[in-house]
Amino acid sequence: MRAQAIRLTEAKIKNAKAQEKDYVMGDGDGLQMRIRINGSKLWNFNYYHPVTKQRLNMGLGAYPEISLSQARKMTIEARELIAKGIDPKEQRDQVRQEQKAAVEHTLEKVAEAWFDLKKENVTVAYAEDIWRSLNLHVFPDLGQTPISKITAPKVIDLLRPLETVVV
Repeated sequence: MRAQAIRLTEAKIKNAKAQEKDYVMGDGDGLQMRIRINGSKLWNFNYYHPVTKQRLNMGLGAYPEISLSQARKMTIEARELIAKGIDPKEQRDQVRQEQKAAVEHTLEKVAEAWFDLKKENVTVAYAEDIWRSLNLHVFPDLGQTPISKITAPKVIDLLRPLETVVV
């Protein structure tokens, strides 16, 4: 039978001081606090990969930005993913990648890339007219919107007032 881990407390964490080497204080269930030589305190979740069964560490963040209760909650969520056969580190990285893609693939950024390709095939005056129209009528409302969030009704609502304008 395994020895029961002595749970961490806020007092133990606050009183933990840097030593000559990094050291780890365990809280149980794979949650650990690593105390670095420079005095920083970092949360780690130590677990076995659900498929390869390799032991891995996943950083959860720094103390005090991540409190003891938050770190415990994150550990429970990670253990639930492992129980479902999902690697929590891979899941976290995938979510971060999707969030990054949503920010990077806005209508304005995609339009800029499209415009760079197309502006060579039209006259300078027409290219300026296209870009001016986008700046005036589209980018103020939809420019920072991720491409995946743009729907036909949004575009129709945006362009409906323009169809009444006489050229």
